[in-house]
Amino acid sequence: MIEYKFDTQLLIAGENLDEDEINDYITENIKGDCLLAVGDEELVKIHFHTNEPWQVLEYAASLGDIHDIVVENMQRQADGLQG
Repeated sequence: MIEYKFDTQLLIAGENLDEDEINDYITENIKGDCLLAVGDEELVKIHFHTNEPWQVLEYAASLGDIHDIVVENMQRQADGLQG
């Protein structure tokens, strides 16, 4: 059994984005692991394993325009099913 089953990936396009602030917010407010928040002031890529991907999407959407969104169910993949 995978503890955090949804692999959540997306891009945030905006202004004055701060990857460290984004990292801190997600770490402190959304349960999960394997967080990556990398980019610059105009574009940040998020990669995060969580059971509540909608929380990541909601937060990211509050920062800018979100796109290239991928949410995969890693438990289904581990079970040999399509994620």
